[in-house]
Amino acid sequence: MHTELKDLSQLREIAQPVAGEMVVNMGPQHPSTHGVLNFLLVTDGEVMHRAIPHVGYLHRGMEKLAEEIPYHGYMPFTDRLDYLAAMFANQGYAMAVEKLLGCALPPRAEWLRLIACELNRIASHLVATGTLAMDLGAFTPFIHWLRERECINDLVESLCGSRLTYNYMRIGGVSSDLPEGFADGVLRWLDHFEPMIDEFDRLISNNEIFVARLANVAPISAADALSYGLVGPNLRASAVDWDLRRDLPYSVYPEVRFAVPLGQGVRGRVGDCYDRFVLRVLEIRESCQILRQAFAKLPAGEIQAKVARKLKLPAGETYVRVEAPRGEMGFYLVSAGGESPYRLKVRTGSFTAMSIIEKLSPGLMIADLVALIGSLDVIAPEVDR
Repeated sequence: MHTELKDLSQLREIAQPVAGEMVVNMGPQHPSTHGVLNFLLVTDGEVMHRAIPHVGYLHRGMEKLAEEIPYHGYMPFTDRLDYLAAMFANQGYAMAVEKLLGCALPPRAEWLRLIACELNRIASHLVATGTLAMDLGAFTPFIHWLRERECINDLVESLCGSRLTYNYMRIGGVSSDLPEGFADGVLRWLDHFEPMIDEFDRLISNNEIFVARLANVAPISAADALSYGLVGPNLRASAVDWDLRRDLPYSVYPEVRFAVPLGQGVRGRVGDCYDRFVLRVLEIRESCQILRQAFAKLPAGEIQAKVARKLKLPAGETYVRVEAPRGEMGFYLVSAGGESPYRLKVRTGSFTAMSIIEKLSPGLMIADLVALIGSLDVIAPEVDR
């Protein structure tokens, strides 16, 4: 990805076609780019010779804003880093501040964070897998997943009052305890939902047309996945066995058992679009098991450590990362001793995923680019911040 480009005219100079080629814009208002993104395609008919990502349409200065906002007040802004996985942005930022502050959380608060995040992981993967099917022409599976996601939204709304940008985490804990009947409601929904995953597999995961559109398309080798800094499901789909929850454990993840699915080339080559899709379906199953364990182990107690309402962190720097649905979400926080960060830098999985698209694009059909973007689960706010 040409990060040194200043404007679209420079991009066009780089993408000058030779005889027989043409330059086509895909986006920024395209339903399959999963946000306001632009791809400049150099094509020979339907076959791409090059697809150059052009980002920046959603840049809101989120990191710069942190320098002017007190630590507590910045929490709602983190929701907008990834509106499909806001809990993880909440948690990552809170953990970075807590690390510099030397703040230990009450055990119950840690478990509530885990419950909230795993519910959010399921909701995010439902959108990722459902929209991929819809992008390729299968609308019904997405409607099935939207119905299940609405059940999660109802539960989370009862927990924190919001359905998308949650603002649930707090520095030192969480904003509210479980409402009455919440645990039973989640467990009842899991009893209903887990058989629905089997139904989803029958409906679309094993559909011959859907498999043919994804299998053997844009495979990423383990070496390339590492070289391009891929994270999360995109990395594991290339058979790289790495999950922050297990390998650099944080919160109370060491106290739950779960498998880490890896790409196996189940219908084509390891690390192809189908592996990236099916791995997220498998991760949904694992999150269900984590939730069941979390409710069984949930202790009583406080949900918030004693933290000053007006924070002044000691001077220093830290880097904290969490395993979000799109992979590692990292927060590099620098404090100069003031009431707001001296510097905040956020690392997101979608930005690193965008970097490999240009390498994978030569020889693909234009329709395959839709499958590739969807399989990488790119979301525009994570790219631009």
